[in-house]
Amino acid sequence: MTQTRSTCPYCGVGCGVIIESDGGRITGVRGDPEHPANHGRLCTKGSTLHLTADPAVAAATRLLYPMRRAVRGQPPQRIDWETALDEAATRFGDIVDRHGPDAVGFYISGQLLTEDYYVFNKLAKGLIGTNNIDTNSRLCMSSAVAAYKLTLGADAPPNCYEDIDHAEVIFIAGANTAYAHPILFRRIEDAKRANPHLKLIVADPRRTETAEVADLHLPLQPGTDVALFHAMLHVLIWEGLIDPAFIAAHTDGFEALKKRVAEFTPGAVATLCGLPAEAIVQAARWFGQSRATLSLYCQGLNQSSSGTAKNAALINLHLATGQIGRPGAGPFSLTGQPNAMGGREVGGLANLLSAHRDLSNPQHRAEVARLWGVADVPATPGKTAVEMFEAAARGEIKALWIACTNPAQSLPDQATVRAALKRCEFVVVQEAFATTATCAYADLLLPASTWGEKEGTVTNSERRISRVRSAVAPPGEARADWRIAVEFAHRLEARWSARRNGQATLFPYDTPEAIWNEHRESTRGRDLDITGLSYARLEHEGPQHWPCPEGQAPRARLYEDGRFPTPDGRARFADVPYTPLAEPRDARYPFSLITGRLRDHWHGMSRTGLLGRLFGHVSEPAVQLHPQDMARRGLKDGDLVHLTSRRGSIVLPVQGSEQVGLSQAFLAMHWGGEFLSGASGTGERLAGVNALTTPAFCPTSKQPELKHAAVKVLKAELPWTLLAAAWLPVGQAHRAIAALRELMPRVAYASCVPFGREPSERGVLGVLFRAAAVEPPSDEWLAHIEEALGLAGAEVLRYVDGRRGQRRAMRLVPRGDGRQDARLEAFVLAGDTRAESWVRALLQDEGPAQAYGRALLAPGAKPPATLAPRSRQVCTCLNVTEGEILATLAQCQGSAEDRLARLQAERRCGTQCGSCVPELRRLVRTSLQAA
Repeated sequence: MTQTRSTCPYCGVGCGVIIESDGGRITGVRGDPEHPANHGRLCTKGSTLHLTADPAVAAATRLLYPMRRAVRGQPPQRIDWETALDEAATRFGDIVDRHGPDAVGFYISGQLLTEDYYVFNKLAKGLIGTNNIDTNSRLCMSSAVAAYKLTLGADAPPNCYEDIDHAEVIFIAGANTAYAHPILFRRIEDAKRANPHLKLIVADPRRTETAEVADLHLPLQPGTDVALFHAMLHVLIWEGLIDPAFIAAHTDGFEALKKRVAEFTPGAVATLCGLPAEAIVQAARWFGQSRATLSLYCQGLNQSSSGTAKNAALINLHLATGQIGRPGAGPFSLTGQPNAMGGREVGGLANLLSAHRDLSNPQHRAEVARLWGVADVPATPGKTAVEMFEAAARGEIKALWIACTNPAQSLPDQATVRAALKRCEFVVVQEAFATTATCAYADLLLPASTWGEKEGTVTNSERRISRVRSAVAPPGEARADWRIAVEFAHRLEARWSARRNGQATLFPYDTPEAIWNEHRESTRGRDLDITGLSYARLEHEGPQHWPCPEGQAPRARLYEDGRFPTPDGRARFADVPYTPLAEPRDARYPFSLITGRLRDHWHGMSRTGLLGRLFGHVSEPAVQLHPQDMARRGLKDGDLVHLTSRRGSIVLPVQGSEQVGLSQAFLAMHWGGEFLSGASGTGERLAGVNALTTPAFCPTSKQPELKHAAVKVLKAELPWTLLAAAWLPVGQAHRAIAALRELMPRVAYASCVPFGREPSERGVLGVLFRAAAVEPPSDEWLAHIEEALGLAGAEVLRYVDGRRGQRRAMRLVPRGDGRQDARLEAFVLAGDTRAESWVRALLQDEGPAQAYGRALLAPGAKPPATLAPRSRQVCTCLNVTEGEILATLAQCQGSAEDRLARLQAERRCGTQCGSCVPELRRLVRTSLQAA
């Protein structure tokens, strides 16, 4: 067995992993105990990475060869790499020659490595001559970038993870750290145990798992963060909790801000935010009285039409109190993706250049032009993410190159995004997985390597650069992202050789290290100077912080000397106004739709969505409402509803949750058209959650308000329902999911998800398909479902009542373990799904099925007394359910900590990755209240 050190490809915590491989196959993964970001810990997602690299999974889901779609809407056909790259260069080159460089655009990803990012940026801005290159980091981090630059002078988070250990108050705003950054939350739990006096304040409209453990939860109304922060500053000033000496010595602009916040009294803001004035005062006092206050924040602040103002208003609190540049204190923006930071470092956004240079600065453009050896870098601002697709929908951008991201799932206002992809003359998708929604719109598909197969570097939230190493070769003909971009660039250079006058190639790279060395040189003398680092140093000394200039040590914490990267060395208070939501709720759209993350999934689920075990905690898509809102509308759990905004509508089940406030709705950001769909009226697959979200964006950061949209909720009258499930060999299961997804747009509502426990002893994966319609679909459509799930054979038990639109199919197979009984391997319940609870449990628990005989086919058959519906899974690692936890807690006595200790001793839940610990604590508190 070979062991390879690398990093996790999910969130921005940047956990180190040790990949185990044998014979060219990844066989295991564990946390790297020597990596300073996680010290050996991994969450549910990271600890299952090796399962996503299983050869059977890869064969069914990976993009393995270059593919060309001759006719849109038809399956693509395999071609060779030379043909693919020649066509890409010909089509892009022709469009540039006819319409100019701004007729093309590149949309890339915070999941690319720094080396990949650097090449794409140089390709667009240096060779083609367009700034139309942006990244999905625009959707998660650009407001944080803009606010850091506005206040502190540079896009440089000033803190390190060690500050959690030194903080006396931690203020979490707009972040569900327990779910979005689980390993960082483990560190907060550790700090709380080590220092019981540590105060945790959480500002979030929902009572999330993070908010559950807070000493003070501020459930503010969506979009009112700036008003809250201004009110807190008002209290700090009024009660003398600011640091006048720091303000005078190290900042500018305080007097103007002081005048603004004078009117933001706690009493006035309490009504606006929906908070008690006393809670605002308490938060401000804790913030200002603490010797070390650390703020952690993420998408709740960033994904807003006033995202820059929200970030800046929070940073104002730190500047006013001097809570920056010392252990345990500072405004710490948490990165959403594994290398969004690295992309910002190389200038991989439409308004940036290498090494934190600004595109709008002529001197910066000249510096980059000299470094690259080109005459100039274009001055015209590029199109940012939303703008790029809007321009493509208008016909202004005629070719798009999309790499390592899934805009047909993740961008807001999907109607416009899909119109853009259709109108473009040429769409290239460079991707590892063939299963993303965007792949269906590609004229050319280029297979890319992914986790476990790549070489390069990434930078995490605390500015720490780690080496990414390959453990195995990529499958099929997949290639490294940087190499694909370089070979495309070489073809463009050859096409334009006459205009280049014999100039040497701009892309003389044979290795990722060669690219990184050029990037390193671009940072010389800049705020992120890494000229003191090298691949060799990262190899021998491990991950390192920037800045690290030549001859100096890496700097973990910034601004300790009170000097900031501004012309005069002083930080700037941001006199920002409070601006309401872009789309406030009203009488027509009376609910605030809030989006967020699930614990066990990540982004569009192109990777986590491959594993059945990661659907144990939340098994299917649903929109959550407060129980009172459901009661007023006559809704109960599981009812289907139309969730509608001004841009689109989707159908999905509703679920009651007291975590959600009144007149609010919550839907996880992960549920795209790959998992949640139905008929759009035009025959196209519905787009999931982002059919609803608004493209309105912050005028400074251009980051869209993905966190909020005004919606209405109406009960869906869809009397015909279907539930189907099957255990299938892993590869066959993924092919079945792909086939079922093609059937989803033919009914009003459909969802399709995997389930199960990988690795399975039988080598199987579960597939669950659900649908609803006004009338029964055609027999042909139902036959396709049965065929996909292995229910087409003569041995299948059947019941059909065409007049009532009812249909049942059951496949039983011998258990094969010496017992005479059989187990239920697959079923379809169509037209009458009342038996779902026990039939589904019978299949998923793999219980003995022979004895149930005709009950399996009887419409509306009552559940056998021995079968109960499965309760929700809480612990993914050890498959411990909520029912089992509650049963154990009913026998426990003592304090909350005593009960938790006994629960973990008996059930072992929360003893592996720890991601379920916040939920265990909530269940413990519930049991204490019941007692």
